[in-house]
Amino acid sequence: MTLAIVLAAGAPAAGLPTTTGETLGDRLADQWRRAGADTVRTVTDLDELAALVDTVTEPVIVSGADLVAHTAVLKHLRTSPVGPTVALVLTDPPEGGRTGVREERGQVVEAGPELADATGVFGGALRVGADDLPALAAAARAAAGRPATGPAVDRLFAALTDLGTLTFAHRVRLLVARRVGDAAGLHAAEAALSQVDEDKAELRLSVKERDDFFTTYFVSTWSPYVTKAAARVGLGPTGVTMLSVLFAVAAAVLFGVGGRPALVTGAVLLYLGFVLDCVDGQLARYTRHFSAWGGWLDTMADRAKEYLVYAGLGYGATQAGFRYGWALAIAAMTLQTVRHMTDTWYGVLHDEAARRPRPAAGAGSGIGGMLNAASTKVQADTGSVSYWLKRTVVFPIGERWALIALAVALFDPTVALVAVLVWGTLAFAYTGALRTLRARWMWVPVLDTVDATLHRDDGPLAGRLPVVRPMGPLTLAVIAVLGPLALLVVALLGADGLRWWVPGALLVLLVAGLGAGAAHNGPLDWLVPAALRAGEYLFAIAVGVVGGAPAWLIFGYVFVLTLHHYDLTARLEKRQAAPPLHPATLGWDGRSVLLGLTGIAGIASIGLVTLGTYLLVAFAASVVLAWVVLPARATRAAAVPVGGGVRG
Repeated sequence: MTLAIVLAAGAPAAGLPTTTGETLGDRLADQWRRAGADTVRTVTDLDELAALVDTVTEPVIVSGADLVAHTAVLKHLRTSPVGPTVALVLTDPPEGGRTGVREERGQVVEAGPELADATGVFGGALRVGADDLPALAAAARAAAGRPATGPAVDRLFAALTDLGTLTFAHRVRLLVARRVGDAAGLHAAEAALSQVDEDKAELRLSVKERDDFFTTYFVSTWSPYVTKAAARVGLGPTGVTMLSVLFAVAAAVLFGVGGRPALVTGAVLLYLGFVLDCVDGQLARYTRHFSAWGGWLDTMADRAKEYLVYAGLGYGATQAGFRYGWALAIAAMTLQTVRHMTDTWYGVLHDEAARRPRPAAGAGSGIGGMLNAASTKVQADTGSVSYWLKRTVVFPIGERWALIALAVALFDPTVALVAVLVWGTLAFAYTGALRTLRARWMWVPVLDTVDATLHRDDGPLAGRLPVVRPMGPLTLAVIAVLGPLALLVVALLGADGLRWWVPGALLVLLVAGLGAGAAHNGPLDWLVPAALRAGEYLFAIAVGVVGGAPAWLIFGYVFVLTLHHYDLTARLEKRQAAPPLHPATLGWDGRSVLLGLTGIAGIASIGLVTLGTYLLVAFAASVVLAWVVLPARATRAAAVPVGGGVRG
């Protein structure tokens, strides 16, 4: 249920007649209904709005009565998936007392009529999430006490921003949204509306505004036609995601089969699968069908598809006579997962830094400040060579899939895996170095803002170890990686009698647990989850190599671990709760101890199969509980009236 409130106070244009004969305020109320609002109320002052907000528990939309916009603009704001509280932002210059808005990374960090460095103008409409409703009511009461200058919705938004409410910006592109103050402005806005084809604009808007080079020029130039066709036949985003998975699986099978015809066909299918991977998001944006399940599924499917392709390449390389085909696939999967962990947490770091900007005096200080300024300048110069180089060098998914397809079609699976590893390693070194410098400059802790135990993936053992405070959690995590890494290197060199080295590597790995209870507030502690993933994966691989386990089995076990860890990162991005069965996954420490014991006992293969199967079953059961059973129970509970129930 969504309530839309049209705030008429301070908006004299609300009573102006429109081309349809009704007043602007009445037409806007009708547009909100057509945009999907369940209830629409018109209020005349901020105190009335505050009293109304106090009575609701679902998201609320507030708009001024001076807004002239396509209904699609209103629908996009109502359904925006970027966050619970979203404000409409226009690109108009902040003139004539308009409320300017300054954004960083899509977040509104400041708003006011005299904002000198405004990046846009408040569009007179915002959607407020349920958790932010108390702040909205408080902002309405605070704004009611301010001098009544200009539209009340502007004073409300400025007050809400002053309270520190996290608000995301929804910018208007291609479509029309204007705020008017007189009949001439209304006439000009309506003329602009009539010149835009809403449906064509929405289809173009389904494509991301900023994407990577390969996606922009080799996919998005024609994928909207597929999006339109999918919408016409009633295919939903989830259905398209499943089709993309099938294409990727087929490509992986063909890579494993080998032979030039199979490899070329597999490369084509991989490309088409990536197109469908883009189409599912475009279709969601075009039809405005967003859901937490869809976002989670898309994240998990992307990684599962990529790693299944690595498996096909590893098998194909091995079948073609290359001894270390599976080893390359394992290395590619491990590298990519650790990279993704750093990408995710650096994004969280940057978002947190945007909410807490550094003082102006330090904006350009030190190498971190200079890098930050240089990055901002390059990002603003869209379409330039430096812009595309910056976006391409980090080896995004489009470039990865394009490289794999070309390398397989022209050469073979071995070359494809080597290429992925080389470019991935260089990209990791580049981003790691620059991000470390920028993070030290920003000095914003992020693990302290979330459940650190959950995202470290600590088990019961790590929680019981003493805390070593002189050494930070990142230092301990890095030290922990060295033991498994040393064991793996020695094992790959062919040394004998390494089974009894496993306890030593395990003890070194468990050093990371000594930092579990410490404060994760250092400038680089956002790297801790990635370091823990690297340590656990390297230990599992080392135990498998020492125990003589088949390489494909080691790949399968690490693949299951990545599913578990990507589940955590997908939930982090949406700030969702822990998976229902998370304690049953034993934590990195519990899993490593069990696997280490099987390695010492000489049954590493049995350990990998047993523990991997257990974790896969726990993951599947957790998915069913999280997305089927618990939502169904919540729906049934919401349907039971207060005080009601089943009669005995």
